[in-house]
Amino acid sequence: MFYHVKELQFNARVSQPDPRFARMMLEAFGGKDGELKSAMQYFVQAFSCHNPFPKHYDMLMDIAAEELAHLEIVGATIHMLLGPVNARMKDAVNDMPINRMMEGKTSKEEFIHEAYTNPQFLLVSAGGPMLTDSNGNPWCGSYVSANSDLTVDLRSNMAGESRAKIGYEYLMPFTDDPYVKETLGFLMTREVTHYQQFEAALETIQPNFPPGVLQTSPKYSNLYFDMSKGGECRGPWNQGRSTRLDEEWQYIEKPLQTVVETNGLTDIEPKGTHRTEEEVRSTDKKLSKERSKQIKNANADKDMYWCDYDTHKTKTADVSAN
Repeated sequence: MFYHVKELQFNARVSQPDPRFARMMLEAFGGKDGELKSAMQYFVQAFSCHNPFPKHYDMLMDIAAEELAHLEIVGATIHMLLGPVNARMKDAVNDMPINRMMEGKTSKEEFIHEAYTNPQFLLVSAGGPMLTDSNGNPWCGSYVSANSDLTVDLRSNMAGESRAKIGYEYLMPFTDDPYVKETLGFLMTREVTHYQQFEAALETIQPNFPPGVLQTSPKYSNLYFDMSKGGECRGPWNQGRSTRLDEEWQYIEKPLQTVVETNGLTDIEPKGTHRTEEEVRSTDKKLSKERSKQIKNANADKDMYWCDYDTHKTKTADVSAN
């Protein structure tokens, strides 16, 4: 159940209309890394968490709701940046600038290009935000990433918050409006907040690496193939020990030769790792059983219900009594 509070989470303001920047802000409204995408992604991800991970379900729903609040902030800002476009579109008789653009092809094109930039603001939304990116591409459900494995979904969310944060950072130099900059700064900051929340939530699920349940083969997990000519470049990604599995990186300087000599890597022997294939299979079985049991115990086979209204009724009565 949702209800709407008319006051914005952040006091969005603009100093004066700026239709060009309004178009740019559409990226945060209906773009692939915008607020609607985030809200829908966390909303969809939450369903698979409802029973086995109720605390994570609560977190995802809370942040999804906040993302909708951010969508409202962005939409309100876009509308204010567009200024009196809607009023002018409704004034179809008086001799106003938006009507005079129809006097000739040159003036019309100049008006659209220089004053409003995006003709859809005139022809489709008449001064309101649209569920498109800054180039007019419609919002698409394929932007949403949700695969019912919480360790994977949380990592997707961290990446999404990172992209959204840098998106606001890229927007800032294109406006001189101090009020709009304040709004962008608030939204950017909340992306970093959400990143940390998802990161903390990920750490509550152990083990959480590798993502999912099945482990990885020690024959291939620490191999680095030098696929470039012109000198080797070394760093912590191909020398020393790996960050999560604590294996020693094996630098394959001649990938083709190695592939041929090992029959397409099928005969390669694991090196620099403490893990064995037997340990991997044992962990696969143990973790698969544990995660499966966790899900089964949290879901009934019949007479299923999503909410316990009696419990909620009791809690509400207790609060009212106090």
